[in-house]
Amino acid sequence: MIQVLGIFGFLSFGWADILDILMVATLIFFLIRGIRGDSTVLNIVLVLVALLIIQGVVSALNMRMMTVLLNTLLDVGVLALIILFQPEIRHMLNRVAVQSGLTRRTGQLFNRLLGIKEEKMGSKSVEELVEAVRTMSAEKTGALIVLQHKSSMEDYMNTGDRFEADINRRLITNIFFKNSPLHDGAMIIIGDHVAAARCQLPMTNRTDIPAHYGMRHRAAIGLTEDTDADVLVVSEETGNVSFVRGGEISTVNDVKELRQLLSTLMTQEEEK
Repeated sequence: MIQVLGIFGFLSFGWADILDILMVATLIFFLIRGIRGDSTVLNIVLVLVALLIIQGVVSALNMRMMTVLLNTLLDVGVLALIILFQPEIRHMLNRVAVQSGLTRRTGQLFNRLLGIKEEKMGSKSVEELVEAVRTMSAEKTGALIVLQHKSSMEDYMNTGDRFEADINRRLITNIFFKNSPLHDGAMIIIGDHVAAARCQLPMTNRTDIPAHYGMRHRAAIGLTEDTDADVLVVSEETGNVSFVRGGEISTVNDVKELRQLLSTLMTQEEEK
């Protein structure tokens, strides 16, 4: 056994201990990277990590009272945190699963086992969507359009009105017309179909979003942090078009760029 830090007289490390530390450090690294930007969840994780480190130190030093106290605190505290911060914890775990690719790979595996084929957007639907976005951008009609991939949108569709309709430029522009009863909320597109409208999306907790982005952009960021969906946003104030993926916003400068972007997405899904 390799004696590491043996000069302290109470720490004896072997290969298994080194591997154990590396695995825990890697897990903590990916966990923190997956929840960056969410200050509430990040603070919870950092407190738990600090308590675990302190617990390890007092146990190694054979400080019995502190060990009992910290063990009790962790046992009761973790349960209390789960109860008090259930939405934040679920949000954190979901984000880690999405950003690690676990959701996509698991979905692909189950779809293959069950013989389910993912719906893909065809070239005709791409053109209809592009023209609808172009019209709404020119008229400064606010819009929030979700493009589903592997992650299920069922929970979000249940917050709005479901229907089954082919993607059509007139349908989309009429839904987001400011006097339409369906304009307030998000439209969800699955493959070649408009599946729901007036859907509520989760707002991001990030505080680093520029002030000129409104509630639609914050909702788009929130959804793409939790799922692998992509979102198109048309600003009601400026008419600018934004594309949101993985919590990051990019500006779409013209119709040609939007058409190329959606065509690339379609090609990527076919290759997968």
